[in-house]
Amino acid sequence: MRTFSLSISLVMAIGLAACNSGGGGVNRPQDNVEALPSATAKNVIFFLGDGMGITTTTAARIYAVGEDGQLTMDTLPESGFVKTFSNDAQVTDSAPSMSAYMTGVKMNNEVISMSTDTVAKSPTTDLASHCGAGNGKPVSTLLELAKAANKATGVVTTTRVTHATPAATYAHVCHRDAETDIAAQLVPGGALYNGALKDGVDVVFGGGRQFFLPKAAGGKRADGRDLVAELKASGYGYAADKAGFDAINPAKTQRAVGLFTSSHMSYDLDRDPGKEPSLAEMTAKAIAMLENRSGKQGMFLMVEGGRIDHALHETIAKKALQDTVAFDQAIKTAIDAMQQRDPGLKNTLIVVTADHDHTLVLNGYAKRTGKTAPGNPGVLGLAKDYVSGKNLADADGMPYSIIGFGNGENRVNDQRGAAAALTDDVVSANEYHQEAAIRMPAGGETHGGADVYIGAIGQGADSIHGFLENIEVFGLVKKAAGL
Repeated sequence: MRTFSLSISLVMAIGLAACNSGGGGVNRPQDNVEALPSATAKNVIFFLGDGMGITTTTAARIYAVGEDGQLTMDTLPESGFVKTFSNDAQVTDSAPSMSAYMTGVKMNNEVISMSTDTVAKSPTTDLASHCGAGNGKPVSTLLELAKAANKATGVVTTTRVTHATPAATYAHVCHRDAETDIAAQLVPGGALYNGALKDGVDVVFGGGRQFFLPKAAGGKRADGRDLVAELKASGYGYAADKAGFDAINPAKTQRAVGLFTSSHMSYDLDRDPGKEPSLAEMTAKAIAMLENRSGKQGMFLMVEGGRIDHALHETIAKKALQDTVAFDQAIKTAIDAMQQRDPGLKNTLIVVTADHDHTLVLNGYAKRTGKTAPGNPGVLGLAKDYVSGKNLADADGMPYSIIGFGNGENRVNDQRGAAAALTDDVVSANEYHQEAAIRMPAGGETHGGADVYIGAIGQGADSIHGFLENIEVFGLVKKAAGL
């Protein structure tokens, strides 16, 4: 019986081979059918949680929904890990790490969207000449490729829009501190404008107004240019506060810039909702505007939860976790908005990742805390024994918090027994700086070098999985979007 089955299979295989070779004059209907093009993601939304390492997302989950809860980013169907090292450093800064995602090129720390051979040089003037002749060359970004494909483009952030992460999408400089140059690269028709942006980035929301205004108007531009006025003259709508933001009508405003603060926007924990829009609100309006702007070509939108990183540098865990939750809410907003416009996300790819880690750690064999709520500090509280519920103690017999840092500004000089004992109220306060193992200057906690999470949903998401180099992500997104 087995021999007979194998013989039948062999005959069928020979017959198929003959048909496929065109032998015997067999008419093959498929010869007359054009190959169907592979599906592509017309819309790409790239979410970047700046400094959002895996321990930060874990702590944020517990903070918001408890140990057994889920953030939106936890529910993405595809996931993996990303290596973050830069061209010249084991621990990267945001400039080359975001640039790697946007360009597929490894570059040196402090460099933004330039070739690998570019040497980072701190700016000494307001002109791009600080890079020096022959010091690298620009490399194309995903946003520029989207522009070349006539897609609508947008950048949304809670940092200055000229900060490293957003700048990596649309600018090219040899040092991230050249923020006046970066701002000028956004303004169509002006000196230093990045021509690869064609008629300009369609939507830009965030902080950083100081780099768009001359010193005479309270800004930091020494060249006297008023880039806000220039953007308005180029046809951009403009908003400087929440009221102006609310007044932007996506159906009537083709392009808009919102610069809601002089420097970075407020931490979400401190944000006045009457003065500054939330990251979710900015994301929703950007999507609505880009949809109207794009027609049938689609969109590319980058959304950064940038102040996660800043709170971690300050070792203020509560603000970092709240900003992570605000970032997660923006992800949910985007998924819901695109599901309404593109059911099943058949034409949309949404990617969520981080550019690098930080040194935040979760200490001790602490009992489960559940989410943070009035009367329950949760993961922000002291570490308590999972059996007895009593405070866990260090070698000096002193209590310690669940969250700590590898380095940071709050480190007891002597034995901890010489300091006042910590309490839940102290360590869960809005402005508390968690203790660190290595003392650093105020705000000087460093990035970490661990791998970071990446997740994806929608068209082409199944290609994003496993262990990836950050430069590989560029290629996967580019291919999925057909750029």
